[in-house]
Amino acid sequence: MKYSLLALLLPGLVLAQAYRAPRAADGHADLQGIWQAMSSATAFNVEPHSASMNMQGGTGVIVDPADGKIPYRPEARAKQQENFKNRATLDPMHKCYMPGVPRVTYLPFPFQILQTGKTVVMLSEYTHTTRNVFLSDKHLDGLELWMGDSRGRWDGDTLVVDVTQFNGDTWLDQSGNHHSAALHVVERYTRTGPDVLTYEATLTDPATYTRPWTMRVLLYRHQEPNYRLLEYECQAYLEEEGK
Repeated sequence: MKYSLLALLLPGLVLAQAYRAPRAADGHADLQGIWQAMSSATAFNVEPHSASMNMQGGTGVIVDPADGKIPYRPEARAKQQENFKNRATLDPMHKCYMPGVPRVTYLPFPFQILQTGKTVVMLSEYTHTTRNVFLSDKHLDGLELWMGDSRGRWDGDTLVVDVTQFNGDTWLDQSGNHHSAALHVVERYTRTGPDVLTYEATLTDPATYTRPWTMRVLLYRHQEPNYRLLEYECQAYLEEEGK
Protein backbone atom coordinates (compact mmCIF):
# COMPACT_ATOMS: atom_id res chain seq x y z
CA MET A 1 0.00 0.00 0.00
CA LYS A 2 1.34 3.43 -0.95
CA TYR A 3 1.14 6.45 1.29
CA SER A 4 1.75 10.07 0.41
CA LEU A 5 4.57 11.91 2.16
CA LEU A 6 2.01 14.16 3.85
CA ALA A 7 0.17 11.15 5.24
CA LEU A 8 3.40 9.79 6.67
CA LEU A 9 4.33 13.10 8.28
CA LEU A 10 0.85 14.03 9.50
CA PRO A 11 0.91 12.06 12.80
CA GLY A 12 4.16 13.76 13.83
CA LEU A 13 2.85 17.16 12.82
CA VAL A 14 -0.37 16.65 14.78
CA LEU A 15 1.62 15.49 17.82
CA ALA A 16 3.81 18.62 17.70
CA GLN A 17 0.77 20.89 17.36
CA ALA A 18 -1.09 19.10 20.15
CA TYR A 19 1.77 19.14 22.66
CA ARG A 20 0.78 20.81 25.92
CA ALA A 21 3.60 21.80 28.23
CA PRO A 22 3.49 20.73 31.87
CA ARG A 23 2.25 23.34 34.31
CA ALA A 24 4.37 25.39 36.69
CA ALA A 25 3.15 26.30 40.18
CA ASP A 26 1.39 29.42 38.85
CA GLY A 27 -0.53 27.41 36.23
CA HIS A 28 1.42 28.68 33.22
CA ALA A 29 3.54 26.52 30.94
CA ASP A 30 6.61 25.18 32.72
CA LEU A 31 9.70 26.37 30.83
CA GLN A 32 12.11 25.48 33.62
CA GLY A 33 15.22 23.50 32.93
CA ILE A 34 18.70 23.92 31.45
CA TRP A 35 18.50 24.65 27.74
CA GLN A 36 21.06 25.05 24.97
CA ALA A 37 21.23 25.75 21.24
CA MET A 38 23.16 22.78 19.86
CA SER A 39 24.23 24.33 16.55
CA SER A 40 27.30 26.48 17.10
CA ALA A 41 27.04 27.84 13.53
CA THR A 42 24.38 30.29 14.74
CA ALA A 43 26.84 31.83 17.17
CA PHE A 44 29.16 32.56 14.23
CA ASN A 45 26.56 34.11 11.93
CA VAL A 46 22.76 34.36 12.07
CA GLU A 47 22.69 34.84 8.29
CA PRO A 48 23.38 32.05 5.75
CA HIS A 49 27.14 31.66 5.40
CA SER A 50 29.80 29.42 3.98
CA ALA A 51 32.64 27.94 6.00
CA SER A 52 35.74 30.10 6.40
CA MET A 53 38.71 30.32 8.73
CA ASN A 54 37.58 29.74 12.32
CA MET A 55 33.93 29.77 11.20
CA GLN A 56 31.50 26.98 10.44
CA GLY A 57 29.14 27.08 7.50
CA GLY A 58 25.42 27.29 8.18
CA THR A 59 22.01 28.05 6.71
CA GLY A 60 21.29 30.83 9.19
CA VAL A 61 18.28 31.19 11.48
CA ILE A 62 16.43 34.15 9.96
CA VAL A 63 12.89 33.18 8.92
CA ASP A 64 11.72 36.64 7.86
CA PRO A 65 12.75 38.00 5.35
CA ALA A 66 12.55 34.84 3.27
CA ASP A 67 16.07 35.28 1.86
CA GLY A 68 17.52 34.89 5.36
CA LYS A 69 19.34 38.23 5.20
CA ILE A 70 19.20 41.02 7.76
CA PRO A 71 17.47 44.03 6.07
CA TYR A 72 20.29 46.47 6.80
CA ARG A 73 20.37 50.09 5.76
CA PRO A 74 23.28 50.53 3.31
CA GLU A 75 25.52 52.28 5.82
CA ALA A 76 24.72 49.65 8.47
CA ARG A 77 25.65 46.81 6.09
CA ALA A 78 28.94 48.58 5.41
CA LYS A 79 29.56 48.73 9.16
CA GLN A 80 28.81 45.02 9.48
CA GLN A 81 31.35 44.22 6.78
CA GLU A 82 33.95 46.34 8.55
CA ASN A 83 33.12 44.61 11.82
CA PHE A 84 33.60 41.25 10.14
CA LYS A 85 37.05 42.17 8.87
CA ASN A 86 38.13 43.24 12.36
CA ARG A 87 36.09 40.74 14.40
CA ALA A 88 39.14 39.36 16.23
CA THR A 89 39.55 42.66 18.09
CA LEU A 90 36.14 44.36 17.81
CA ASP A 91 33.78 41.61 18.96
CA PRO A 92 32.58 42.82 22.38
CA MET A 93 32.61 39.28 23.73
CA HIS A 94 36.36 39.12 23.13
CA LYS A 95 36.54 41.78 25.83
CA CYS A 96 34.34 39.66 28.12
CA TYR A 97 31.38 42.04 27.92
CA MET A 98 27.90 40.61 28.41
CA PRO A 99 26.58 39.23 25.09
CA GLY A 100 23.27 41.06 24.93
CA VAL A 101 19.87 39.93 23.67
CA PRO A 102 19.19 37.87 21.62
CA ARG A 103 22.80 36.62 21.31
CA VAL A 104 22.91 35.18 24.83
CA THR A 105 20.20 32.68 23.88
CA TYR A 106 22.08 30.90 21.08
CA LEU A 107 25.62 31.01 22.38
CA PRO A 108 27.27 27.56 22.69
CA PHE A 109 26.68 27.80 26.45
CA PRO A 110 23.74 26.38 28.42
CA PHE A 111 21.35 28.60 30.33
CA GLN A 112 18.81 27.82 33.02
CA ILE A 113 15.24 29.07 33.27
CA LEU A 114 13.58 29.49 36.67
CA GLN A 115 10.08 30.92 37.00
CA THR A 116 7.65 32.22 39.59
CA GLY A 117 4.34 33.98 39.20
CA LYS A 118 6.06 37.37 39.05
CA THR A 119 9.49 36.79 37.51
CA VAL A 120 11.24 34.52 35.04
CA VAL A 121 14.99 34.31 35.67
CA MET A 122 17.46 33.21 32.99
CA LEU A 123 20.95 32.26 34.17
CA SER A 124 23.63 31.80 31.51
CA GLU A 125 26.80 29.82 32.09
CA TYR A 126 28.63 32.49 30.10
CA THR A 127 30.28 34.89 32.57
CA HIS A 128 27.46 34.40 35.10
CA THR A 129 25.08 36.50 33.00
CA THR A 130 21.64 36.95 34.61
CA ARG A 131 18.39 38.15 33.08
CA ASN A 132 15.37 39.06 35.17
CA VAL A 133 12.15 39.04 33.14
CA PHE A 134 9.55 40.88 35.19
CA LEU A 135 5.94 39.85 34.53
CA SER A 136 4.54 43.12 35.80
CA ASP A 137 5.29 46.84 35.72
CA LYS A 138 6.49 48.85 32.75
CA HIS A 139 9.89 49.50 31.23
CA LEU A 140 12.11 51.89 33.12
CA ASP A 141 13.23 55.00 31.26
CA GLY A 142 16.70 56.41 30.75
CA LEU A 143 18.61 53.13 30.98
CA GLU A 144 21.42 51.82 28.77
CA LEU A 145 21.95 48.18 29.62
CA TRP A 146 24.07 45.41 28.09
CA MET A 147 21.17 42.95 28.40
CA GLY A 148 18.35 45.46 28.01
CA ASP A 149 15.30 45.82 30.25
CA SER A 150 13.05 42.72 29.95
CA ARG A 151 9.30 42.73 30.62
CA GLY A 152 7.27 39.57 30.03
CA ARG A 153 3.70 38.39 29.58
CA TRP A 154 2.01 35.10 28.75
CA ASP A 155 0.29 34.54 25.41
CA GLY A 156 -1.30 31.17 26.04
CA ASP A 157 1.63 28.82 26.65
CA THR A 158 4.15 31.20 25.07
CA LEU A 159 6.28 33.53 27.17
CA VAL A 160 6.54 36.83 25.30
CA VAL A 161 9.41 39.07 26.41
CA ASP A 162 9.64 42.73 25.38
CA VAL A 163 13.22 44.03 25.63
CA THR A 164 14.33 47.67 25.27
CA GLN A 165 16.87 50.08 26.81
CA PHE A 166 19.98 48.64 25.14
CA ASN A 167 23.34 50.38 25.06
CA GLY A 168 24.03 49.58 21.40
CA ASP A 169 27.45 48.05 22.13
CA THR A 170 26.68 44.34 21.66
CA TRP A 171 26.75 42.23 18.50
CA LEU A 172 24.35 39.55 17.31
CA ASP A 173 27.09 37.05 16.44
CA GLN A 174 30.80 36.73 15.67
CA SER A 175 30.34 38.06 12.13
CA GLY A 176 29.80 41.64 13.20
CA ASN A 177 26.03 41.76 12.77
CA HIS A 178 25.00 44.66 14.94
CA HIS A 179 22.33 47.08 16.14
CA SER A 180 22.03 50.52 17.71
CA ALA A 181 20.75 51.65 21.10
CA ALA A 182 17.31 51.99 19.46
CA LEU A 183 16.97 48.19 19.25
CA HIS A 184 13.65 46.71 20.34
CA VAL A 185 13.45 42.91 20.67
CA VAL A 186 10.30 40.85 21.12
CA GLU A 187 11.10 37.26 22.13
CA ARG A 188 8.77 34.26 22.14
CA TYR A 189 9.59 31.13 24.16
CA THR A 190 7.31 28.15 23.43
CA ARG A 191 7.80 24.62 24.72
CA THR A 192 6.97 22.57 21.62
CA GLY A 193 8.07 19.20 22.97
CA PRO A 194 9.11 17.58 26.25
CA ASP A 195 12.71 18.65 25.69
CA VAL A 196 12.40 21.27 22.94
CA LEU A 197 11.93 25.01 23.32
CA THR A 198 11.20 27.02 20.17
CA TYR A 199 12.72 30.49 20.43
CA GLU A 200 11.76 33.38 18.16
CA ALA A 201 13.05 36.94 18.28
CA THR A 202 11.81 39.88 16.21
CA LEU A 203 14.25 42.79 16.02
CA THR A 204 13.22 46.35 15.22
CA ASP A 205 15.80 49.12 14.91
CA PRO A 206 14.98 51.98 12.48
CA ALA A 207 18.51 53.34 12.83
CA THR A 208 20.02 50.08 11.53
CA TYR A 209 17.39 48.04 9.66
CA THR A 210 14.89 48.96 6.95
CA ARG A 211 12.18 46.86 8.59
CA PRO A 212 11.65 44.39 11.47
CA TRP A 213 13.05 40.89 10.98
CA THR A 214 12.71 37.58 12.79
CA MET A 215 14.96 34.65 13.70
CA ARG A 216 14.00 31.22 15.01
CA VAL A 217 16.20 28.81 16.99
CA LEU A 218 15.48 25.43 18.60
CA LEU A 219 16.74 24.97 22.14
CA TYR A 220 17.16 21.55 23.74
CA ARG A 221 16.79 20.62 27.39
CA HIS A 222 19.71 18.85 29.04
CA GLN A 223 18.67 15.54 30.57
CA GLU A 224 22.02 14.21 31.75
CA PRO A 225 21.94 13.06 35.39
CA ASN A 226 22.98 15.84 37.77
CA TYR A 227 23.61 18.25 34.86
CA ARG A 228 24.15 21.79 36.09
CA LEU A 229 25.62 25.12 35.06
CA LEU A 230 29.36 25.36 35.63
CA GLU A 231 31.61 28.34 36.21
CA TYR A 232 32.92 30.00 33.07
CA GLU A 233 35.41 32.81 33.55
CA CYS A 234 36.06 34.76 30.38
CA GLN A 235 39.66 35.56 29.42
CA ALA A 236 39.75 38.82 27.48
CA TYR A 237 41.85 38.98 24.33
CA LEU A 238 44.87 41.17 25.02
CA GLU A 239 45.90 43.76 22.45
CA GLU A 240 49.48 43.92 21.28
CA GLU A 241 51.01 46.08 24.00
CA GLY A 242 53.90 43.88 24.95
CA LYS A 243 51.64 41.69 27.12
